[in-house]
This record gives sequence, structure tokens and C-alpha cells, in this order.
Amino acid sequence: MKISVCGKGGSGKSSIVTLLANGARDRGFQVLVVDSDESNSGLYRMFGFDRAPVPLMELVGGKRSLKQKMSQSEVLAQAEIWLRDIPPEYMLEKDGIRLLAIGKILQSLEGCACPMGVLSREFLKKLRLKDKEITIVDMEAGVEHFGRGVETSIDSVLLLVIRAMRVRMLHCELKWEMSVQ
Repeated sequence: MKISVCGKGGSGKSSIVTLLANGARDRGFQVLVVDSDESNSGLYRMFGFDRAPVPLMELVGGKRSLKQKMSQSEVLAQAEIWLRDIPPEYMLEKDGIRLLAIGKILQSLEGCACPMGVLSREFLKKLRLKDKEITIVDMEAGVEHFGRGVETSIDSVLLLVIRAMRVRMLHCELKWEMSVQ
């Protein structure tokens, strides 16, 4: 199963991804976390890694090379990708959780994230999972990935809404508890 976690910036996507991944691992799943958020560079720390994996973008020759391939029908050469096919430098593993990063925007004026969206879509489309394997994708903030078709290769989408709803729920719970006393 492939699950995408998306929502606006600051809605807690990375925190939910971390909780889901740990929960799936604790239930006996082999977990792959795909960091598809090109602007947040700290997800690897949430899983206790001391460094980020080499971005998958480098496996296809970098952003410039991928831009040239974007006009072709196939960005990745393989018809299918299995976890065992991914070179170890592109996928870190710790405590039963594997982490793969698509790519990051590292400096100003680097250009758009479109190549990373294309790579995410193509990778997830070709990724094959066995029984008891699950992929959880930490998406970029916003909804642009829907326009790029990334979710066409996802089984389920978990959409997070603003935290204000949780604050409102807590307010209602506190109000109820105070009225009971």
C-alpha cells in the first residue's frame, strides 16, 4: 500500500508520517518513507538518522538531466522498481524503517520543483511492494502535486487540515470538562 500525506505548510505532515511509519513498523510492516517535500530538509532527523539519504534525483543525473528527460515518456528506465533494486546510498535504513528522498531545493533561484514532482510520480508509479510492505509519502506543502499527477500512483491520500480545528476541538473538550465539574 502507498499512502500520501499532504496538506498545507505547518499542518503536521512530517509528524503524521513519522507516527504512521512507526505504527506500521510496530505492526510488522516493512516501511519505506518517501520524502517528497522539496523544501523541508529535516524529515531524516525525525527518524533518528544522522544524515539524509542521497536524493533519488542524483540517480537520474540531477535536476538538469531530469529536465531534459521530462519530455520523454519514461523518466526512469526500469518498468518496475522493487525495494531491493534501490542502491543503499539512496535509501537509509534504521530500526525497521527505510527512508528515501526525492530531492531538495537547496538555494534561492534554483528554479521550480517540477522535475521533483515528475520523479516522484514516476518512481511511485513503478514502485512495486510485496505483502506487508508499505510506503508512506511526505508530500510538499499545498496541492500542486495533485496537478503533477503524483497521486495517480497512490492507494490512499491522507489530507491534513489546519491545526485550528484541533485547537477548536480542545476548546470544546475543555469547555465540556469545566461544565461537568
